[in-house]
Amino acid sequence: MATVVNIFSGRATRYLAERIAASYGRKLGDVLITDFSDGEFQPSFEENIRGNDLFIVQSTFAPSDNLFELLLMIDAAKRASARHIIAVIPYFGFARQDRKDKPRVSIAAKLVANLLTAAGVQRIITIDLHADQIQGFFDVPVDHLYSSSIFIPYIKQLNLPNLTMASPDTGGTRRAAAYAKILNTTFVICYKQRLKANQVDTMALIGDVKGKDVILVDDIIDTGGTICKAAQLMMDNGANSVRAFCTHPLLSGNAIEKIENSAFTEVIVTDTIPLKVQSSKIKVISTADLLADVIGKVHNYESISTLFKFD
Repeated sequence: MATVVNIFSGRATRYLAERIAASYGRKLGDVLITDFSDGEFQPSFEENIRGNDLFIVQSTFAPSDNLFELLLMIDAAKRASARHIIAVIPYFGFARQDRKDKPRVSIAAKLVANLLTAAGVQRIITIDLHADQIQGFFDVPVDHLYSSSIFIPYIKQLNLPNLTMASPDTGGTRRAAAYAKILNTTFVICYKQRLKANQVDTMALIGDVKGKDVILVDDIIDTGGTICKAAQLMMDNGANSVRAFCTHPLLSGNAIEKIENSAFTEVIVTDTIPLKVQSSKIKVISTADLLADVIGKVHNYESISTLFKFD
């Protein structure tokens, strides 16, 4: 008898889970999360999941309640005798803490991996980890997806005459180079120095953008300071236009206001995190079809590498 697939969601990412379930052709599973007066909460699956393949969708952006809710759902699924428990984490929070960058700090990404494994997860599906090496923090399989599979077709549709790719910092050089290789174009890099976290001091351009239509690629937009400064740097150096493609729209503080007042023609993001406020310059592309496709391939033990091959 074929194993049944169930797709459930935590509260933070229900909007996306509903689209994933619809794309997959199933109804989103019924889960009840009870809040108690002291701030505790308890999830319960309101349907039989014994022997089923369970996909639990939840991004772990702030607050940390979203992560803990996911952990409780994994534990509940394990105790309800689910056959396989797969966490679909479109945005993997705490990923920027992937190493000790100064003395006496935690490596939060590793701790989160340990917590998920201890709760009983058997597989992780996620999109654009901040650092690829976080896959190695897990002792269970990690399907690391790339937003390039949905961004590349959109970029091609733009038909920009003088396209060049760009990275807003040196850490994203490999990402920009990968896009440039697929699109058969050049790329440039911004070199930045920070005064402190979330505050850029100076930025310089490595490469030529004069007369170019520039596309900046990054995994996260947080305060928006770096990427908006990079956009202005491109225009100051003679670019025709500048756009950004960023997977996870954290958009904390006044980030949306910065983007509205920036040199960007448009900023393309995905729905791994819900937009707090709508913006005329921000366009959202859904990851639902991609994640639904991967869920089907994981359930049927099929390769997912074909999703990231471009002609």
